[in-house]
Amino acid sequence: MLLRSNTRPPIFSVDLAQFQALVVEASNQQPILVDFCADWCSACHTLSPHLERVINELDGAIRLARLEIDGGENMKLAALYRLRAFPTVILFQGGQERGRFSGARSTHQVRDWVLARLGSGEEHRHYGV
Repeated sequence: MLLRSNTRPPIFSVDLAQFQALVVEASNQQPILVDFCADWCSACHTLSPHLERVINELDGAIRLARLEIDGGENMKLAALYRLRAFPTVILFQGGQERGRFSGARSTHQVRDWVLARLGSGEEHRHYGV
């Protein structure tokens, strides 16, 4: 069963200095999607509202961290995770990467991808999607 959190914002920004605590460690309590994006990336702007819809549909069961790769030292994370294209979305759960995709996708494609990695069809019915 997925834990819901009403005390932390479902969508937040993160940077290199916060990544370990706010993403990797926090994913032990709740799954976290990380959107590695860039302001100059048109596909990033296309994907963004679809990610937000899915996060809102799942009503606190999963959080979304946005990481602007061009901000400060954030490109080091892109190198660490060997990102080759933007946007790249990585799902963290239990302190580990559980999956990733690159490029723009529709809301239903993102929802199906997330739910397939989080668990069984029982959870699909629970969230009404």
